[in-house]
Amino acid sequence: MLGEYRISGGRAAEISASVERGVGEGALAPGQLLPPMRELAAELGVNPNTVASAYRMLRERGVIETAGRRGSRIRARPAVTARESIRADLPEGVRDLSMGNPDPALLPSLRDALGWAVERADARPVMYGEETVEPELARLAREGFDAAGVPDGPVAVASGSLDAIERVLAVHLKPGDTVAVEDPGWGAMLDLVPALGLRAVPVAVDDEGPLPGEVERALRGGARAVVVTSRAQNPTGAAVSARRAAELREVLAGWPTVLLVEDDHGHGIVDLPVNALSGGPAGARAGGGPWVFVRSVSKGYGPDLRVAVLTGDAETVDRVRGRQRLGPGWVSRLLQQAVVRLWTSGAVDTDAVARSYGERRDALVAGLAERGVRAYGRSGMNVWVPVADETGVVARMLYAGWGVAPGARFRMAAGAGVRLTVSSLGVEEIGVVADAVADAVGPGPREEGRRYG
Repeated sequence: MLGEYRISGGRAAEISASVERGVGEGALAPGQLLPPMRELAAELGVNPNTVASAYRMLRERGVIETAGRRGSRIRARPAVTARESIRADLPEGVRDLSMGNPDPALLPSLRDALGWAVERADARPVMYGEETVEPELARLAREGFDAAGVPDGPVAVASGSLDAIERVLAVHLKPGDTVAVEDPGWGAMLDLVPALGLRAVPVAVDDEGPLPGEVERALRGGARAVVVTSRAQNPTGAAVSARRAAELREVLAGWPTVLLVEDDHGHGIVDLPVNALSGGPAGARAGGGPWVFVRSVSKGYGPDLRVAVLTGDAETVDRVRGRQRLGPGWVSRLLQQAVVRLWTSGAVDTDAVARSYGERRDALVAGLAERGVRAYGRSGMNVWVPVADETGVVARMLYAGWGVAPGARFRMAAGAGVRLTVSSLGVEEIGVVADAVADAVGPGPREEGRRYG
């Protein structure tokens, strides 16, 4: 039924991860029939309820579909936003550390920026046929890219990072192509790839970003694109170091036709520098190849300000712009002008914002370490805690009055974990949260390695 691939695992999470790994590697093809639950339970030596739970998790994530007595199959086109539903309902009085939102107190007021943009629009409305990118925004974005060592290229604008990445993948890849994605990684990305008819192959990460050997493995397995988070990786807080960037550039140089997508959604909230894989001593993509670097304003200036700027090789950016014209046309020039105002008015002290998140994040990681709990959070606003029993930890944290995000939202083959967002915490609350996490995790072996996956 499954050919040479063998599903493994003794717990529901392990079984579901094994199936997802098979899908990501291409060993389990779309439409492939899975073993009946009792048959697989007998093969693995587990209770049929354990397999039923694993299949339920896979259905919730959009990996498989079940048609009654006809059995369960790998979906041909997994459902969108399946991972968004993997969350615990928070009773009244529970503090929410699960959503990944920025601290509202660190966001600027948009009144002045939007008012300034409206005055400009009243004086000279933007009409059909005009430039789709605000010239001043393009200039400022290019200056920022230059300062970060991102190679020269034209600038386009999208409605946030995910919109930009979707457009880039769609103009380069065809259904069935494989995309290498970080694991654990951004849940929306893990949903987007299969929703486009593409296959996701997991790449393990550590504090310095994707592991070079894992990227090499994915490329040798046929990956046609690689998506890398520059800083503030969600959920782990990883940031690509200069050393790791050099190693990954060397790997990518051997695959000049593979698309490289870099996501710098942490711009404005992180004090670590960008180490662009598309840059470096050799310039744009050693060995050549298509590339895009995406930078969002959502984390630093507000999630509802749906603007991201991107640059890349001329052909890729031209394709994105051309396809965009046939859909929304362009991102509102009002919003683009508002971003210009925010960037030029000094409305946000980005150093202070990064310092605020860093103090809270570092305090939580250190507090957990003092209590014998390994946690990760090199940059950004999230902390990742590997655990043995994800569901149990989430439930015990709820009982203690804290809502955390289950790691199932962010992982394919990676081990279980939970994500905590520090943006709503005061420094004085860190010890209380660390105590609750330590109690929820309980005694036992701790994760000692640097690798998350």
